[in-house]
Amino acid sequence: MQRARLWLRGNALAASGVLVLLAGTAWLLIGLAHEWAYPVIGWLPVVVAPVLALYACWLVARKASLDPGTRRFWRHITVAMAFYVPGSLANLVDAVGGPEPSQRIGPVALVCYLGTLVVVMWALLRLPSWQRTRGDWIRFGLDTCVVLVTSGAFVWHFSIRDHEAWQVQTGSTGPVLAIIGVAFVAVITFVKVAFAGAGRLDRRALHFLALGATASTLVGGLTPFLSDHPYLSTTMISIPVSSLGVLLAALRQLSSDGRLPRPRRQRMSVVPYVAVAGMAILLLSTSETGGTESTILKCAAVTITFLVMARQIVALRENRRLQHQLTHQATHDPLTGVANRALFERHVEHLLASNAKFHVALLDIDEFKATNDRFGHHTGDRLLVIVSHRLTAAVGPRGMVARLGGDEFALILPESDTAGVESVLTGMVTVLREAPQLNGATIGSVASIGVTAGQPGDTPEDLLRRADVAMYAAKGLGGDRWHWFDPAMDEMARETARLNADLRRALADDEFFLLYQPIVDLPSHRPAGVEALLRWRHPERGLVAPDVFIPLAERSGLIVELGRWVLENACRQAAEWQTRYGGNAPAKVSINVSARQLAEPDFVETVDEIISRTGVDRSRLMLEVTETAVLAPGPGLEAIHRLRANGLRVALDDFGTGQSSLSLLLNCPVDVLKVDRSFVSGNAADHAGAVIVENLIGFTNGLHIEAIAEGVETREQAGRLFQAGYRLAQGYLFGRPMSAEDIEAQLDATAGTIVMS
Repeated sequence: MQRARLWLRGNALAASGVLVLLAGTAWLLIGLAHEWAYPVIGWLPVVVAPVLALYACWLVARKASLDPGTRRFWRHITVAMAFYVPGSLANLVDAVGGPEPSQRIGPVALVCYLGTLVVVMWALLRLPSWQRTRGDWIRFGLDTCVVLVTSGAFVWHFSIRDHEAWQVQTGSTGPVLAIIGVAFVAVITFVKVAFAGAGRLDRRALHFLALGATASTLVGGLTPFLSDHPYLSTTMISIPVSSLGVLLAALRQLSSDGRLPRPRRQRMSVVPYVAVAGMAILLLSTSETGGTESTILKCAAVTITFLVMARQIVALRENRRLQHQLTHQATHDPLTGVANRALFERHVEHLLASNAKFHVALLDIDEFKATNDRFGHHTGDRLLVIVSHRLTAAVGPRGMVARLGGDEFALILPESDTAGVESVLTGMVTVLREAPQLNGATIGSVASIGVTAGQPGDTPEDLLRRADVAMYAAKGLGGDRWHWFDPAMDEMARETARLNADLRRALADDEFFLLYQPIVDLPSHRPAGVEALLRWRHPERGLVAPDVFIPLAERSGLIVELGRWVLENACRQAAEWQTRYGGNAPAKVSINVSARQLAEPDFVETVDEIISRTGVDRSRLMLEVTETAVLAPGPGLEAIHRLRANGLRVALDDFGTGQSSLSLLLNCPVDVLKVDRSFVSGNAADHAGAVIVENLIGFTNGLHIEAIAEGVETREQAGRLFQAGYRLAQGYLFGRPMSAEDIEAQLDATAGTIVMS
């Protein structure tokens, strides 16, 4: 309803403005042939039109939905129209208040008109502009100068040069100044919209302002032609037409949604050339005349020509700069500034074509994902920039560093001999070990590097593939090193690829199965639970070791699907034991969860769905996670909180093997700590390991966390652990991983279980 009311009010105002303009125009045109008896009637549109415009501007200035900059502009225009209304009223008095009609403009009207112009120019100049380059602003300045010089030449030719006639006719030079001011308002408005933008101000609103000012200027320039009609004045049309422009602009802004328009580059770049053409036409039309007029116009034409030439030179230089920038963007990494894959491959192809001796290395930052997860992507990006700078310094000006994506860099080493390459790579590994300080934290930046020599017949893809194989060999040795490619690695890579393909097929072919390793109570060795362990029986290879296929599944992403299979089958088995053995069933079934699984957005929902479907008691389940999965705030740690809130117990597996610290026990809400076998399986003389084991049980007791010692193989180890305070243990001493049937046989022979509380 309110929208309809606004629409009707806007249309009524617009129609009123048009009718007032038509009335003033008709009065003047009829008055050219017939002198009116009551000239005051012809001046009424001069007063009514600014009042309508003032009301419309006031409505816009009060519109709350407009941004502050737009409201400020319309407040200024409202003030300008507040000057315009008394000025037009004073003009009416000057025209018809004397004994005879007059075209004279008195000082009050002149001051009001000039005040209107000053406020409008101030409002226009304060409009925000788009963010532009230095070249854009230079072109904008030159374009503005061209338009102003051309406009000035036309205004001078048609108005100012006859200023003496104006003075005689109107009684002062004020009207000339007013015409010049209105002309410059029109020019500034057009230039502002075309070249600098208008922020959130509606563009069409500014177009209406400019058109109104232009029409008012053209009409005002006709004043000398009314010298024989003192009872008429061009003001009868110029004021209504300029007021109509303001009125339509205000109504347009009222209907606008105030959204920020997309910036338009060089919307009116043709304007300077139109100015040159217009200046040429003006010169031709005055070629017969001489003297001062001809000299002024020629000077203006020469000035415009030089301005346009300067603009062209600036545009050519800017185009060349942009072309260079686009070329650089197409061949360089936007984050680090080093070469990208396209430029790297092009350079390698050139070296291969010229039979140059060179080497290619592939570098991957170790544990970069953990750094990203722990410190955030911004810190990860800064680390990539630092690494790229260090690599660039290491390879020297003759080499090349390219970022292939993520944390992977390719290097071209121009050294032809093996010793030189090894020296560069050793220095590279050394300098990367210098951990930078980022956001107050020391960030590790060690890397694994694979290197190979370029050979005749190679392609960039061949070199990158061989370097990639060597790089993974370096990672397999613990990372933080470089490794030469060996032809035997090709067969290993092909073997890995075949194994990867078999891994995907194995899940569909039901080649995976679960074994269960007992967790026992100390010192009684009675069952307290089991850990579900994934195994793979390959139809040709036989049993594939978990430390072979689990890393493959992690890298390929198959671990998520594989982990779901483990979770579902372990829960189903636990539910069967729960139904069959009741209170004598394994008190806890522990299931390993990978970091990739934990980071899945729907992991918690997946766990809940499987528990509901299998019917297992969630109090009998325990999920084991590694340190890397919960080392830093993120989806993994958030999932842990949600799992525990849903009644599941969580264990921190292999504690002490990763980037663990005791603060991890405070930040990660776990129920059980599994002490890695490396601290447990040492001999009695391993004093350091014994000290760690003894102190860890103290920490866990203090934090009310249960501790499970892994890798217990001898009774001596079990005895030491019991004396240290451990009450739960796991290892070959108590039982190797066994099938569900073997677990059931033990349950049948055991009276009860010890529950981990």
